[in-house]
Amino acid sequence: MARYRLYHNPRCSKSRAALALLEQRGITPEVVLYLETPPDVETLRSLVTALGLSHPAQLLRTKEDDYQAAGLSADSDAEQVLAAMAAYPRLIERPLLVQGARAVIGRPTENLLDLLE
Repeated sequence: MARYRLYHNPRCSKSRAALALLEQRGITPEVVLYLETPPDVETLRSLVTALGLSHPAQLLRTKEDDYQAAGLSADSDAEQVLAAMAAYPRLIERPLLVQGARAVIGRPTENLLDLLE
């Protein structure tokens, strides 16, 4: 099993840069194409915890059209946000790198270095 899991969107330049940085360092992560296989609510809840976020909304891409389609607002509660991200995976910030119980958002790409040994 891979030591690292990368939630990846190959159409995103930041996500491609994250994968390239890992590969340059000899790391072959488990790649999760989250738009094709969206994480469920429990997985998203675990990601929020691993990222050390106080609210799942901190993982949202609020400028996506799906934000409005999901009926989200600044007042949305945690469960609404988690359900929306599971239903509309484009709302999930990317890329995400996970190692064990820790995770980082790869924006900027250098953030990934926090998890690399």
